[in-house]
Amino acid sequence: MREIKSGRHSRYLLLYHIVWIPKYRRRILVEQVAERLKQTIEQTAAEREWDVVALEVMSDHVHLFVAPPPTVRPSDLVKVLKGVSARILLKEFPDLAQRARRGTLWAPSYFIASAGNVSAETIERYIREQTEGG
Repeated sequence: MREIKSGRHSRYLLLYHIVWIPKYRRRILVEQVAERLKQTIEQTAAEREWDVVALEVMSDHVHLFVAPPPTVRPSDLVKVLKGVSARILLKEFPDLAQRARRGTLWAPSYFIASAGNVSAETIERYIREQTEGG
């Protein structure tokens, strides 16, 4: 179980499962590229104080389980991770630009889902009990 964190004005436990793919779902995330991508994601997250819970780079997609503070919008989280990683990978591996076509590494879409230690039903029941009880 993850621990609840505290911010200046909040207590929180936010967890996001994010998946994104290279342009045209090409199988280009292999060997040194995959290792450098992992390093880049972990470093980018650490610099921003986002906790990487789990990270797997497959040849044609990335799975990330991350815990950011509530001040970070989910779409900004994805934008930063994809943007920073694309700049670094395309610079360090120039042949990726040709394999990815048009110099764009990532497809514009992504999947994101929130996760936590409490089910939606538990939250609904808690809120209902607050108004009924008092």
